[in-house]
Amino acid sequence: MSNTPETLPVALVASESLLAREVRDLVATSASDLTLVLIADEGETSGALTRVGDEPAVVGLLNAASLSGARAVILAGGAVSSAKTLRLLGDPPESAVVDLTFAAEERPDARLRAPSVESVLDQDPADIAVHIIAHPAAIAIALFLRRLHANDAVRSSVIQIFAPASEHGASGVEELQQQTVSMLSFKNMPRAVFDSQLTFNLLASYGSEAPVSLEESELRIERHLASLLALPGDGEGAPMPSIRLIQAPVFHGYSFSAWVEFEGAPALDALESSLSVDAIEVRGGEVEPPSNVGQAGQSGISVGAITPDRNHPDAVWFWFVTDNLRLAAENALAVVRQLV
Repeated sequence: MSNTPETLPVALVASESLLAREVRDLVATSASDLTLVLIADEGETSGALTRVGDEPAVVGLLNAASLSGARAVILAGGAVSSAKTLRLLGDPPESAVVDLTFAAEERPDARLRAPSVESVLDQDPADIAVHIIAHPAAIAIALFLRRLHANDAVRSSVIQIFAPASEHGASGVEELQQQTVSMLSFKNMPRAVFDSQLTFNLLASYGSEAPVSLEESELRIERHLASLLALPGDGEGAPMPSIRLIQAPVFHGYSFSAWVEFEGAPALDALESSLSVDAIEVRGGEVEPPSNVGQAGQSGISVGAITPDRNHPDAVWFWFVTDNLRLAAENALAVVRQLV
């Protein structure tokens, strides 16, 4: 895309990753005042001709020149390219960093961000050097619990999280696909990402040789969720749930099974009414419950299958889903909007 005086340059590192492609789609459809400077991840080919919406674009090298002049830099690739980008930007960084990879999470100048959940921000976004976009599962749960708690006090909750292969990027999706083909062809299955059979299976943990453990991801979700639930605004003070992360044999989209105990027994129609806001679609009992496949490309979360617990008068079961890539990309672009 050509940079005109009306557009603002934003560098997108690892522009061919699944997350980056989601960012590109959103910019093409709803952020025409932003100019994406596409930058290759380590191992990707620079100089390739691609598109952002209907406009042609060239993928550049990851170097100081390609980052120069960017109002914000979005990290959307692997650990190597993210670390290199942070080195090139300096300390403090020359441009604001919006990190979708968690590579800069431990930096003292980093702050966890989730505009979908934030009612107010006690700091000027321009004064924050590194914006860590919260884990999409944490954002989805925080949206759900804070909205519930704002209208019907939550006493406790237990949430099972079913993760998609796309949380590991294209390599996770490809491994699940290749495992399925290999199993049906009676061949050995690749295990570089999960170090275990995921196809036709559910995993409570990965194999010992997996580069990232399921427990590590679960702990990150827990940390981020605790921070988001503590933010000021509607639903502040919602109690931290007990969570369990399960790897599901699906390509895309998170699914959540939530058991919520309230201080009193709420009416189902009141729950449906109070949950329904811009970021939350509610499907009543007469409508088919949402699915991770149906949620693909949709914003926010979708909630359905709202059912009283037959064995506990103050508890209700919920099922909700979110497009993990869309939710993360939308929050990243919302931060960019605040910066430019």
